[in-house]
Amino acid sequence: MDHFPTNWGRPRNDMLDAYGTYPIHQRPDNRPKDTFADSVQRTQQPIVTGTSVLAIKYKDGIMMAADNLASYGSLARFKDVQRLHPVGKYTVIGAGGDMSDFQYIQRMLEEVQIAEGTQQDGHELGPVEIHEYMSQVMYARRSKLDPLWNSLLIGGFKDGKRFLSYVDLLGTTYSASTLATGFGAYIAQPLLRKAVEGYEDVLTAEQAQDILQNCMRVLFYRDARSLDKYQIATITAEGVTISGSLKLQTSWDFAEGIRGYGAQTQ
Repeated sequence: MDHFPTNWGRPRNDMLDAYGTYPIHQRPDNRPKDTFADSVQRTQQPIVTGTSVLAIKYKDGIMMAADNLASYGSLARFKDVQRLHPVGKYTVIGAGGDMSDFQYIQRMLEEVQIAEGTQQDGHELGPVEIHEYMSQVMYARRSKLDPLWNSLLIGGFKDGKRFLSYVDLLGTTYSASTLATGFGAYIAQPLLRKAVEGYEDVLTAEQAQDILQNCMRVLFYRDARSLDKYQIATITAEGVTISGSLKLQTSWDFAEGIRGYGAQTQ
């Protein structure tokens, strides 16, 4: 037990001796002596994580999708997390990976927007600028061996041009007409490429939404870290729209025919 009364309570006013121990003594350091207590700390692995984010180009702009789950390890812990975040009037950023790092990124981008707005020069940040900024931030943090543990999709529409690109915790960047993070890069990406590539300029919003919905359904069937609640973000010349939580229509009837899961005994 710590027998020094001035270590017991907070807040403490150094000008007031609340426990009658006058004269006020130098408070001893009774913390455990840990060799690494004052060392530089680095995140070793993500803790609360989100899985896949999907994005495609279509005739009128960009459409993105992500489910609402944030997992604590393998526990489906938080089921109402928005992983699609609007940045200004032209851009949406979708994140997989560590959710606390994503919250940090959201606050950082809000500060960038405020700083840009205070210039009052008539210029507004678009998706190209946001992507360039995030690629520099992610690479800088990686170079300091303290990465932001996220895979980001950045989509937007400005000055009549669609923009869709990717950046991850290493600062790796690339662009394509279909992008996916997490498990979706393995399962959903082939489906997206087959449905979208070569048809980017003819796909309607309804067709694009059906494609993303089908991919989200496949991911829910196959990805243990996914959820059947998801959101769709649409970025067009009219601006940014992020839907409320949508529910996938799923059926597990096919499991009856899978040996080991159905009712068959042989």
